[in-house]
Amino acid sequence: MSENLDLVRSIYAEWERGDYSSAEWADREIEYVIADGPEPGSWHRGAGIALGWGTFLSAWEGFHHRADEYREFDSHRVLVLTSFGGRGKSSGLDIAQMGDREGAILFHLQGGRVMRIVLYFDRDGALADLGTKE
Repeated sequence: MSENLDLVRSIYAEWERGDYSSAEWADREIEYVIADGPEPGSWHRGAGIALGWGTFLSAWEGFHHRADEYREFDSHRVLVLTSFGGRGKSSGLDIAQMGDREGAILFHLQGGRVMRIVLYFDRDGALADLGTKE
């Protein structure tokens, strides 16, 4: 297993427990992207990411996700296939009611740091962007 894969696994283990507080693994210029879903957007650096992710999380009750599979694409990219859960605070709609709750998170890494994270609510969209299929 590569160092990048080990790093992503450790980050994701914290996230699965609902702990998003650590950013020791992040590059100072990190970019966070929500590629699709209810609130697409892009944020940069720690403060911007905290604002973007905090805004996203505040719209949900019990938002959670778990890793279904890890795929290392090359020396700079690790894809985590995920399953999401939670309920919209204003709509009351459960993610499962919105269709496919299988997504993906793509980590771009360089020199042992995460440079970019791209969240996809549509797993097929993530795989298409990477030029691969299930």
